[in-house]
Amino acid sequence: MNNPQQSAPGKKFGKGMWIATWLIGLVMLTVFFAQQEKSWLNPNQTPEFRTTQEGAQEVILERNRQGHYIVSGNINGNDADFLLDTGATDVVVSGNLAKTYGLKRGLRSTATTANGNVTVYATRIDQLSIGNITLYQVNASINPGMDDLILLGMSALKQVELTQRGDTLTLRHYPNY
Repeated sequence: MNNPQQSAPGKKFGKGMWIATWLIGLVMLTVFFAQQEKSWLNPNQTPEFRTTQEGAQEVILERNRQGHYIVSGNINGNDADFLLDTGATDVVVSGNLAKTYGLKRGLRSTATTANGNVTVYATRIDQLSIGNITLYQVNASINPGMDDLILLGMSALKQVELTQRGDTLTLRHYPNY
């Protein structure tokens, strides 16, 4: 006679496989949607770029869903994501990222931001690249209180020509001028 307390052979194994399948599925969905969210935030992870007949280097950016231009590039050879900010005087790097990029704190000063006055430290970026545009010796500020973010401010943007059409922004740099 069958005892209801006993389970059929393999039933526990089957239940374990069912749970493992669900867990793997959840992990895969989480990874997929995390990547999708990153793509929505930064549609310019590998920006389109070209060199014009006149020798200008151009990088074409797409606006993200929030209306911002965020682009991947690098600072001193290290990967970086930039938020274009024409309201920022300098390129502004968080304290944590400044350590990662090997940026040294220089003179201390006070900067006025949308959140009030903050203490920042002057620094210089040896090389900043976005697509085929490379800028050298760019003035920057380290903001120790800022989240891990890089504002691509006017100390870099003044070296490029900006043209916006619809949801596209073209950065154009003439390296020999």
